[in-house]
Amino acid sequence: MAASGKVAFRLPPLPTIREIIKLFNLRAQKQLSQNFLLDLRLTDKIVRQAGKLKDTHVCEVGPGPGGITRSILNADVAQLLLVEKDTRFIPGLKMLSEAAPGKVHVVHGDILTYKLERAFPKHLEMKWEDDPPNVHIIGNLPFNVSTPLIIRWLENVSKRDGPFVYGRTQMTLTFQKEVAERLTATTGSKQRSRLSIMSQYLCTVQNCFTIPGRAFVPKPEVDVSVVHFTPLVQPKIRQPFKLVEKVVKSVFQFRRKYCCRGVEILFPEAERLEKCEQMMMIADVDPTLRPAQLSILHFKNLCDVYRKMCDEDPSLFTYNYREELKQKKTSKRTFRALGKE
Repeated sequence: MAASGKVAFRLPPLPTIREIIKLFNLRAQKQLSQNFLLDLRLTDKIVRQAGKLKDTHVCEVGPGPGGITRSILNADVAQLLLVEKDTRFIPGLKMLSEAAPGKVHVVHGDILTYKLERAFPKHLEMKWEDDPPNVHIIGNLPFNVSTPLIIRWLENVSKRDGPFVYGRTQMTLTFQKEVAERLTATTGSKQRSRLSIMSQYLCTVQNCFTIPGRAFVPKPEVDVSVVHFTPLVQPKIRQPFKLVEKVVKSVFQFRRKYCCRGVEILFPEAERLEKCEQMMMIADVDPTLRPAQLSILHFKNLCDVYRKMCDEDPSLFTYNYREELKQKKTSKRTFRALGKE
């Protein structure tokens, strides 16, 4: 019995996930990076990483045949929204919906375009500085969408929109083990990357545990890790997301070289060396450090200085190193063609 005297919800007896797959003739599609998790002990373990879910509202991304879905429902959530892009899974998910009357809403749609800011009741909204709201995002993400999706959601965190209109919504998601290691990598580690900075300046990121590839059907060539995100009350870099992304991306463009090489490409060739030297000096960053050796404080200083430089010269932010390279190559070809005439 629950403390309130209300009996905790449990799903009635249902066909196993393996039986559901057989019943609806479901096959994982390689082009969609689909892998099914059939072991309910593992799906229960994933859901436990989200914390106490009783009476919360949850969005599950890409539920597939519904393994994690069952574990979420058995955690006695108030409401479960399922966003599934693949129509083949909808009948099986509707069967689950009927087994939990009033608790499940199945949406056939793409999570990359679905408006999560309208998904849950307005009364769930919390102030950003308060505790996280009773809203969670959980999902066994297909490998091909996991990185663009987490970047999209991190931008939402920075703007406090999308699923974060409710407050500091927590996320429990699966990634390839290598991607999870990048998301949680510390300063100086081999896995330190653009993803490390972009996630950790906005969130507390925890690599919870790893699931061996053999636990999935079909077996992927890599292991899978479960990562938990809690947005920070204050971001560690207080600059627009696109500016931070541009600086971080540029620095890691040449990850084996000194960090100043990446900073250089933030500026047009004509003033590159002078501006780079100025930026590194004001930011107080050693130009001979490698990108992976830079802390988030280093990146904060670089972003703050770059913002000031962009305020002084607005054309700087729109400058694109690759476009300048492309134009130079085009000019050379034109010059050669004219020379042959």
